[in-house]
Amino acid sequence: MARSTRRPTQPTTPADHHPAGTHHRTSPPLPRQAQAHRVRHRRPTRPVRHRHRGAAMVAFAGGVMTANWLTSTYELVPVGFGMTAAAGTAAAGYTLLARDWVHEVVGRRAVLACIAAGAVLSAVLAAPALALASAAAFAVSELADLLVYQPLRRRGFLLAVLASNAVGAPLDTVVFLTLAGFPVWSALPGQMWVKAWVTLIPVAAVLAAHALLRHRLRPDRP
Repeated sequence: MARSTRRPTQPTTPADHHPAGTHHRTSPPLPRQAQAHRVRHRRPTRPVRHRHRGAAMVAFAGGVMTANWLTSTYELVPVGFGMTAAAGTAAAGYTLLARDWVHEVVGRRAVLACIAAGAVLSAVLAAPALALASAAAFAVSELADLLVYQPLRRRGFLLAVLASNAVGAPLDTVVFLTLAGFPVWSALPGQMWVKAWVTLIPVAAVLAAHALLRHRLRPDRP
């Protein structure tokens, strides 16, 4: 009887099917997987984002209403250096920043809705003619902002804000003064002066806060 030359089979283990030391390893996540992982961990912050949306829209619509009420009540006021401006110019300058905030957290449709809401409130609290002038001015400014803010947003929020306000503020001012019946060329320098520092002060504050945070979060060098 011929003796079998077949060797007895040995029980296999999971390690036999993997190279040494690679059984428990996993491949690094792909960029999309990493992004999905980060998104999953950001889900608890959605209620905060919704609160930001509401606050941005209230700030914008309320700023439009406040600017129109101040202008309707006090009309032109001195702003220094022999210049005059509409009483609500400072509030209008802050409203332009609030508009960019709405752009950031909600979108363009919300901006148009806030302009309409602010015009309605202004017609009730101020004067219908002034509310119409304000709505037309913000609409024209919004069209200018469409050509400036969106293309520059990828380069940074602050750059987009400064550029959009530099383009939108003069157009907004000329349209508003013309439709509201104020002297355009005598009030234009004061309007631009007030809107300039109203825009620059918050931007400077944001830049200072960012610089302070980077300084605190920077690891100590030996």
